[in-house]
Amino acid sequence: MNTRAWIVFLDESGVSLLPQIRRTYAPRGRTPLLRHRLNWKRASMAGALGYHSTDPERGARLCFHLKPGSYDTAALIEVLEQVKVFYRGENVVLVWDGLPAHWSRTMRAWVAEQDWLTLERLPAYAPELNPVELLWSSLKKRELANLAGDHLADVADATEQGIHRINTNPQLPWSFLAHTGLAIHPPHPPNLRKDQ
Repeated sequence: MNTRAWIVFLDESGVSLLPQIRRTYAPRGRTPLLRHRLNWKRASMAGALGYHSTDPERGARLCFHLKPGSYDTAALIEVLEQVKVFYRGENVVLVWDGLPAHWSRTMRAWVAEQDWLTLERLPAYAPELNPVELLWSSLKKRELANLAGDHLADVADATEQGIHRINTNPQLPWSFLAHTGLAIHPPHPPNLRKDQ
């Protein structure tokens, strides 16, 4: 495996026109009401959060994709093609979970033709190791909280605002990684100085 690569965590999540109900503030005696149409229209979002394996000065990078419906292998290959463009063909080690579409025969055949991409699998039942899960949590607690949109475009707009908020805060993506307990840049052993 190339050690000068982007370590990229990818995950998908669903959103719908049904609001993500969260606690909120209101003046005493005026309980807030959330009115919405009972609408089951859904969209799916994919986030690829990357950290360079040898150069933390390059910062964290977030690539985001939103589509109506859900992801299958063909749609995920489209997402990975966008990831390739986003990372300008640099080497990427992609870390994701065991979703069948991630490891299908078609996906594995497509990946085998990609010289820039290596796949690694997260352990089963370990979403806490994926920093993108914290990205979803951040979006759903802020921009998507109590959002009663009439159209999927309303959800898309709110989501894009959240992605912009996260992209403009250079510490936030690193805090997502720190929360998982994983480290891309392990510290030097205590008995060695950098100049040795």
